[in-house]
Amino acid sequence: MCPLEARGCDRLTDSTLGCRGVTLAQGLARWAAELRFEDLPQVVVGSAGDRIVDTLAIAMAARTTDAARAVGAVVRAWGGRAEATLAGERTPSLPATAAALYNGTCAHALDFDDTHLPSIAHPSSSLVPALLAQGQACGAAGPAIVTALVAGYEIYVRLALAQYDVRERSSIFFEHGLHATSIIGAVAGAAACAKLRGLDADGVMHALAIACSMGSGLIEANRAGGSVKRMHCGWAAHGAIVAAELAANGLTGPPSVLEGRFGFFEAYCRERWRPQAVLEDLGTRWETPRIFYKPYPCNHFTHAIVDAALRLRARGVKAADVERVRIGTATASHRTIGSPIEQKRLPQSAYHAAFSAPFVFATAMVGGGGLGVGFEDFSEAALRDPQRRRLSERSDVVVDAACDAVFPEQFPAVVTVWLHDGQEITERVMANRGGSERPLTRDELLRKAEMTAGAASAHRLVAAAAALQSGGGDAAGLLAAAAV
Repeated sequence: MCPLEARGCDRLTDSTLGCRGVTLAQGLARWAAELRFEDLPQVVVGSAGDRIVDTLAIAMAARTTDAARAVGAVVRAWGGRAEATLAGERTPSLPATAAALYNGTCAHALDFDDTHLPSIAHPSSSLVPALLAQGQACGAAGPAIVTALVAGYEIYVRLALAQYDVRERSSIFFEHGLHATSIIGAVAGAAACAKLRGLDADGVMHALAIACSMGSGLIEANRAGGSVKRMHCGWAAHGAIVAAELAANGLTGPPSVLEGRFGFFEAYCRERWRPQAVLEDLGTRWETPRIFYKPYPCNHFTHAIVDAALRLRARGVKAADVERVRIGTATASHRTIGSPIEQKRLPQSAYHAAFSAPFVFATAMVGGGGLGVGFEDFSEAALRDPQRRRLSERSDVVVDAACDAVFPEQFPAVVTVWLHDGQEITERVMANRGGSERPLTRDELLRKAEMTAGAASAHRLVAAAAALQSGGGDAAGLLAAAAV
């Protein structure tokens, strides 16, 4: 039910309106502005805290990536008022916008950030950096940060679901080469930052509407390489704070920005988007805990391939035993992890390797760090490893009908290997680890944080997040806890 219907509004037949003349942006903004910490179920509060830990720990691990070094050099050269803290540091050193740009880049740079299905978008890598930087800049307390973050998650997921084509079972943004993660991240992040700044419903709506002109990102780098995608979520977090600040200072946006003739969804999706998804069950169906964690530091489409390799190893199959491999995946994921096959068999960089089905299978058969594969399995040394290269070169990637049947509610894989002794073995992985059907335990989440941030930082982060969830703590304490 639309949250405004609960207050006595009738659903209008005109799909461009929420309830009795209230636009979609106004409906989202009113709900977000009125949301209180006391309204949040404990499971939602706990999920938000866990995602802060996961995101900051990943950001710590990504500080040495090329994207983080480039963005770090730029924001340090910009300088400015010391409002917020960069990942890895203990005290504020730069403006909130600059910290959000850097921390968001780090959060997404390793492709280890969480994923919402079936929308195929990654909420935390934009939202957490934006909210923590905004929280530091305005001195927000823990409950206010958690509440605004949850508002951001719930708005984010509904916008992402609105661009999901149920009939075609695909992300419309993705089909058009658009990075839904960062485009939607700027919009939902702006609404959340506006709430955290204390803006009223009109102010939240204007921030959201302004950010609709700020989100950006193309995903060609997934297919052909390049590191620009790594900074998309940083740019989204940066844009979210800018939009909220502009709204706070009087800049306005169109109330019909989402559904209007020249609005957000018309521009990106034409007639294929679903208006009803934007306000559906807002405040009664909580999407935050349903977001999938990533157990492995590679593109989420490849995770079931890792699981298939681990199952083969558990059955006694060794990489040297394998003559050839056929990896079955869904049609949509094939475009990212299976084509062009020549590049996927021999990826030219460690980052590109994380988007390669052949290499991911090979490194999972040979390596085995972290929760199954770890950072060392995607290093430059691993890329040059003859055993991995041999197995990757002998792998084909095909579209599998069984995978298409469950995609994108899951990212499945059907892997068949032919061994030198003539055996043929197939492993089918139809549900992803890290989702509701195969959730990560708290110990596994802690192990992931230890792998990314280091044991000491991971344990400090968990304690700081627990304080946030219980009504204390603040953003500065979280960033300081993560510091080395």
